[in-house]
Amino acid sequence: QVQLVESGGGLVQAGGSLRLSCAASGRTISRFVMGWFRQAPGKEREFVAAISWSGLATYYTDSVKGRFTISRDNAKNTVYLQMNSLKPEDTAVYYCAARAGIWSTEPLYDFWGQGTQVTVSS
Repeated sequence: QVQLVESGGGLVQAGGSLRLSCAASGRTISRFVMGWFRQAPGKEREFVAAISWSGLATYYTDSVKGRFTISRDNAKNTVYLQMNSLKPEDTAVYYCAARAGIWSTEPLYDFWGQGTQVTVSS
């Protein structure tokens, strides 16, 4: 069992930056693929970014490439999502997820956080 708690969401202006954190407890995440997903009202949950258990490989959806950076600190059992050059279309609830296996862009992860709201104003 892994519990995930996101933090760092909030209201920012377009072009601004925000860093999300995902703190895990219950079990080390060192051998889990970690991912970030987001869901806007009326939309399906969509993949944002993922990082391998080693942190050596990262994956991003096209719309955030060059703007978002996923990282992890296994010693702290924490995953981060640095979001720069934010756009109004980035507005969504952002979810942290953990998966025992290979990374996936589908929401087929084993554990999920409660989500944190990110709102980008124009």
